[in-house]
This record gives sequence, C-alpha cells and structure tokens, in this order.
Amino acid sequence: MTTAMITTGQATGFVRLAHGTDWLEVCDRALLIPGRGVAVLLPDGDQAAVFMDRAGQVYAIGNRDPFTGAYVLSRGLLGSAGGRPFVASPLLKQRFDLATGGCLDDEGAAVPVFTVRTD
Repeated sequence: MTTAMITTGQATGFVRLAHGTDWLEVCDRALLIPGRGVAVLLPDGDQAAVFMDRAGQVYAIGNRDPFTGAYVLSRGLLGSAGGRPFVASPLLKQRFDLATGGCLDDEGAAVPVFTVRTD
C-alpha cells in the first residue's frame, strides 16, 4: 500500500477555527482542494464544513443541513451568486452563503459560521 501527498499549489500552513475561547487546528492547508469541502469533527461533537475557493480563500460553516438534519454540507457544490460565495446542499440544493451562513433561498434558515485563520 502506498500513500500519496496531495498538493494544491496554494500557500502552506494550518487552518484553524475559532472554537469557544481557543483556536482549533483542523488541517494542513495544503490538503484542501479548491472547490471541495471537508468535514471536521469538533471537540464538542458538532461538525464544521471547511472549504477553499479557487482564489485560495478558506471558509468554515456548520456541516448540518438545517432542512434535512443531515451532516452533508461539506459534500455540497461551491458557486457564487452576485459575487457571494455559497455552497449548495447536496440533498435539496438550498444555497448557504459561506461568509454569513444565511440561506440564499430561504431567509429564515442559516448555518453557523466559524472564524477561520490560516498561518
């Protein structure tokens, strides 16, 4: 069995999420693939979905789709509407703004947003 390292050509360093009063190191930035998400299990049992867009900007939102209750947003498709980056849920296709967590298709729904630091 062999193991291959995935490189993206993006800057190296770590991705950290603000969680409570601490910064939680979640992954090496070089392992993120632009346009694809990864799920992160947080110490309190909750989950975050971490994304890097094609410009290299990293975002983190809650991984739970509020419409279905499934932890699937990390599997969604990235896009933009009016210059605002979003992820579309893979189940019912509602779009969530990656910067604010607001649902672009239903103003009454939102997901949590995590402050991200890369260094």
